[in-house]
Amino acid sequence: MLMQYAERMWHGEAQMEGLLNGDLPEGVAFEIASGVAVVPTFANVIVMRTNEGLVLFDTGAPNTARRNHRAIRAWRADPVRYAIYSHGHIDHVFGLGPFDQEADRNGGERPVVIAHEAVKARFERYALTKDYNQVANARQFANPRFRWPETFRYPDLTYRDDYRLRVGELTFELHHARGETDDHTWVYVPERNILLTGDLFIWNSPNCGNPQKVQRYPAEWATALRAMAELDASLLIPGHGVPIAGNDRVRTALTDVAEYLESLVFQTLELMNGGARLAEIIHTVRAPEHLAAKPYLRAAYDEPEFIVRNIWRLYGGWWDGDPASLKPPRSDRLASVLAELAGGPHDLAHRARRALEDSEPRIAACLIELALQAAPEDDDIKDAYRHVFATLSKSATSLMTRGIYLAAANG
Repeated sequence: MLMQYAERMWHGEAQMEGLLNGDLPEGVAFEIASGVAVVPTFANVIVMRTNEGLVLFDTGAPNTARRNHRAIRAWRADPVRYAIYSHGHIDHVFGLGPFDQEADRNGGERPVVIAHEAVKARFERYALTKDYNQVANARQFANPRFRWPETFRYPDLTYRDDYRLRVGELTFELHHARGETDDHTWVYVPERNILLTGDLFIWNSPNCGNPQKVQRYPAEWATALRAMAELDASLLIPGHGVPIAGNDRVRTALTDVAEYLESLVFQTLELMNGGARLAEIIHTVRAPEHLAAKPYLRAAYDEPEFIVRNIWRLYGGWWDGDPASLKPPRSDRLASVLAELAGGPHDLAHRARRALEDSEPRIAACLIELALQAAPEDDDIKDAYRHVFATLSKSATSLMTRGIYLAAANG
């Protein structure tokens, strides 16, 4: 069933939204090859059977841990020997609790967790920024009930560049790459010619520009994708989305995403080297149309514009090139001055509504923000503010944009 859905997604006849919203039954470990199963949740859990036990690649999110455990146990009862983290994001590292408890009850050994050495530093940073991450993730996913975890299952074994794990008859070749994160691991299983990409491939425009998260690495990401393509794998299992079967399809998907990122990097750096400011660059750089149209490069999660901002930050720092933004005034003071020039905050709010009607959403957002900054207690302006951002959220194409606009509308 999963591979049938994968075929439909490859041809653009089905999308990620359907995969996550009921087109496939939840809590099922789909065997997609002999001894290889995928539990498709928000982040995939991949299980490989060996004659010495099971190996997990990623373990899932806190809210799906027990359901994933039941799904895997309905597929196989073998002990879990190892769990490999593709990286330290919480949707990938929170599914081991039930397996640990199971081992404790049965007097067995808990799974050995393997990850890149930077995962430990990530978890330590998460502890330092837990309140920020609580707010940022609730906003990103438009989920006010989201709760940021405070304890983490740390790796038992870490590596730096590459690591070779032998379990029974299978070899797991672990490779570090900086991409969406600095702690990413992708895996090749040569005996099965299977590639486990983690979030280096996600059936979306790469999550390489997230406006609320730390630095990402697009050029190194593309290099890793090209290294994977050279392996000529016959099956790719991604961190999010459905597997891709067939050497040609796997190679095409990987090189397409690499080219997409390389194009954004090249265009951005060319303009930076020419002296352009960030404001000009984000309105100039475009993802190649022939790639943006691919079903696995839809900008439904992150957006090329955000990736461009991240490239600027990586190569050029935080200043956007505008001398006035180097040491900006307090935003409420600037709003008051501009409202005075415009005839008052209500005039700004009225002009924002008109901009919305005239299909100028960026102008509408800026003006209504100024109006509210100038008159934060005015009920009419607050109503206009909610209206503008609620309207913008409905037309947003990416989850990240939609989440931020909804958070603004909901106050």
